[in-house]
Amino acid sequence: MTARTFRLDSRADTERLARSLAHVTQPGDALLLSGPLGAGKSVFARAFLQTLCEDPSLDVPSPTFTLVQTYDSPKGAVWHFDLWRLQGPEALEELGWEDARDGIVLVEWPERLEDLTPTPALHLTLTPHPAPDRNEDEDTPRTATLSGWENRPLSEDFPLA
Repeated sequence: MTARTFRLDSRADTERLARSLAHVTQPGDALLLSGPLGAGKSVFARAFLQTLCEDPSLDVPSPTFTLVQTYDSPKGAVWHFDLWRLQGPEALEELGWEDARDGIVLVEWPERLEDLTPTPALHLTLTPHPAPDRNEDEDTPRTATLSGWENRPLSEDFPLA
């Protein structure tokens, strides 16, 4: 797929994108989430995992301190990695990286994978666009740029499909 960019005006738009991607994700897929702190990666991950696991009330804690959380879904095992605190890609072995690759992996801060970055993978970059006159309680608009998954084209109306 050539890179595609979407404007996400709200948290609900970010969640809709996550749900749409969850519906087309298959075992063996890797979704790599990039963006600065506060870009919406956790919002995306929560909606993605709740949809994959078919449980809208699923508790999805950030794996910032545990580095990885696993979930059972109808599509198989899902591994959610947050590599912000990873001491280097060699530490992935003890986190079960090789086993995880048989299922679906969702990786926050994938830059820390270095040579272990899976191919093919879907790269999703979230870029916030805070307005100076917004207060903290308002949604921050963002853009989402998708690239990768050359072998799996998305429909023209994605993510609205």
